[in-house]
Amino acid sequence: MILKGAEIARYLARPDPTRPALLIYGQDAMRVALKRAEAVAALTGPGAEEEMRLTRIPGSDLRKDPAALLDAVKAVGFFPGPRVVLVDDAPDASAPAISAALGEWKIGDAVIVAAAGGLGKTSALRKLFEPHPAAVTAPIYDDPPGEEEIGRWLKDAGLTDVPRDAMKDLMALSRALDPGDFRQTVEKIALYKLGDPAPLAPAEIAALAPATIEAEVDELIDCVADGRAREFGALMRRIEGQGILPVTLCIAALRHFRTLHAATADPGGAAAGMGRVRPPVFGPRRDRMIRQAQGWGMRALEDAIHQLIETDLTLRSSSRAPAMALMERVLIRLTMMPRGNR
Repeated sequence: MILKGAEIARYLARPDPTRPALLIYGQDAMRVALKRAEAVAALTGPGAEEEMRLTRIPGSDLRKDPAALLDAVKAVGFFPGPRVVLVDDAPDASAPAISAALGEWKIGDAVIVAAAGGLGKTSALRKLFEPHPAAVTAPIYDDPPGEEEIGRWLKDAGLTDVPRDAMKDLMALSRALDPGDFRQTVEKIALYKLGDPAPLAPAEIAALAPATIEAEVDELIDCVADGRAREFGALMRRIEGQGILPVTLCIAALRHFRTLHAATADPGGAAAGMGRVRPPVFGPRRDRMIRQAQGWGMRALEDAIHQLIETDLTLRSSSRAPAMALMERVLIRLTMMPRGNR
């Protein structure tokens, strides 16, 4: 049986213990490792490691000792409960050993979970698992987790009161982070909310999410986009003191103003456009950038982007002008620039 689409996540969260084997494979090793761990935990339940109900066999070992897998599948444990034999990094060369174990498998034997990297259509493992009437194949793609899967992770972590706006921010965050980082962030949020009966708020997600760029750079660019001229000098001095390069500031400013421009250009308006920009923006920062986009207007944003591009070209040229002074000058101009479509 080959799982497809949303049924992959649903099955791996609650695998069928009456099926003899499960193949999990994919190009992204982290995604495969997370799904493999989830499936094994669901099959064995708590305490499997301590009770020796989980046997690990490196896939490469099955070349030298193919009978080891069948022995592990048929072994009688000291403790009651479901057992799993995990074949890690399974190569195609392990297919004969797995095939032999599948042929001898009976209800009550240990379930075989094989984890592998990217497998082509001609892979011996896929040819074994996909047509098998009882074994299950779960291809893991590089797609971010869906809302149903994130909701299940939150529930497992003890978070049940997640309003719609907070879930939207978590969905955006799942697209911006690697799967391992996102799973850790969900666990961190759950730990933070432990014992707190209040609903999860977007501000809490934003505070606990990993930073994508330096916080001080974000603060400076927001100061410029908001037109807070009185705060600019102190923030600029702080940035200089940290040794951040002028070109880094320019790249961050260009990214910010291009995001504002993309949101403003959306036919549905700045709010709708901000929901479609990539990488995604979420939490209070999204609301702030929506206000900035609405306040600047299309023409002013295009002018700002033009000035930043000119500065970027100068910074990368052989000009002898002080680089930080050039960057500070353009940021001051943008801070004082008239907003709107004038």
